[in-house]
Amino acid sequence: MTMADDRQERIRNRAHQIWQEEGQPAGHHERHWHQAAADVDREDAGKPSADKKPAKKASGAGKAKAAPKEEKTASKASKPKAGKPKKAAK
Repeated sequence: MTMADDRQERIRNRAHQIWQEEGQPAGHHERHWHQAAADVDREDAGKPSADKKPAKKASGAGKAKAAPKEEKTASKASKPKAGKPKKAAK
């Protein structure tokens, strides 16, 4: 089975499913087919193809990690509080 045959079969199955879900109405086969084709194409677009593998990020790339909580709280404690300025020692 070729990829085109596989796609056609998937569209056929999806169109049949849509037809059943809508109560098997007569005269809507074209709309069901187009909706099924769009569903199959959307599904295929979400999958990485065998030819195109997702690129790997270089190690160390991306955002820097946040500092651990202990370091954050320690740095806050060493900063003077806003408000009254400290008096200078004489």
